[in-house]
Amino acid sequence: MPIYLEYYFWLVSVSLVLLVLERVRPWRPQQEAVREDLVQDLFWMVFNQHYVGWMLALIFVNLVSFLDGALANLGLPTLRGMDLISSWPLWAQVGVAFVIKDFIEWYTHRLLHTVPWMWHFHKLHHSIEKLDWLGAFRSHWFELFIHRTFSFIPIIVLGASNTTILIITVITMVVQQVSHSNLKLHIGPLRHLVNSPRYHAWHHDLKMHGKHGQNFAISLTIWDRMFGNSYWPEDKEQPEKLGFHGMSKYPKSLIGRLLYPFVKLSK
Repeated sequence: MPIYLEYYFWLVSVSLVLLVLERVRPWRPQQEAVREDLVQDLFWMVFNQHYVGWMLALIFVNLVSFLDGALANLGLPTLRGMDLISSWPLWAQVGVAFVIKDFIEWYTHRLLHTVPWMWHFHKLHHSIEKLDWLGAFRSHWFELFIHRTFSFIPIIVLGASNTTILIITVITMVVQQVSHSNLKLHIGPLRHLVNSPRYHAWHHDLKMHGKHGQNFAISLTIWDRMFGNSYWPEDKEQPEKLGFHGMSKYPKSLIGRLLYPFVKLSK
């Protein structure tokens, strides 16, 4: 298989490019490259993108196969049997699958803020106090399970090809890394459509500008605008402080952060 068809090729390449660009064109010049939680965020990157990603792929493949077997035994149409877009040209598959996946992930992200037990898992991501490209990977493994279960199973059921799934996964990864980066970036009119550092920084604002927050966009910002969750003040460049209320009681250790949601749910 050509190296450019490997997800890890794009993950490493984009990470290295952003690592350099943040030093060449930083949005916040005073922000140091070697920051607190740097090593821990490297762990989240490797653990979530490799081990959790591999585990979830295995679970989804086996889950769909199990459900297809059960449906076939009942004489019902199978999930893979729907196969609605597999015969479409690649560009059409990518366009439709990307929009569907992005909306599902936007809605899931909103649920992570509005459903109390889900918020316990999402707090890890909002413990970021200094945004950079690496912060995009700071997420609890169970949050990834929620996101990918909701977003990928529908895409698999639709019959999206493996190449389509790779392309939309890489696009999402690039936008997520860029939108979390400390990169001085102006994207002009595209700011009304695509997530960016200046837009996403307000999602991490300590002060909430909606009942449960704002700017839930993953890749496309249109969902926030359509459902009234967009916030981008013209008189301020970026938030004064990032995080969430009650962070002083949130654990700082790796093990503590892994266990925190389960401890909260057990009470």
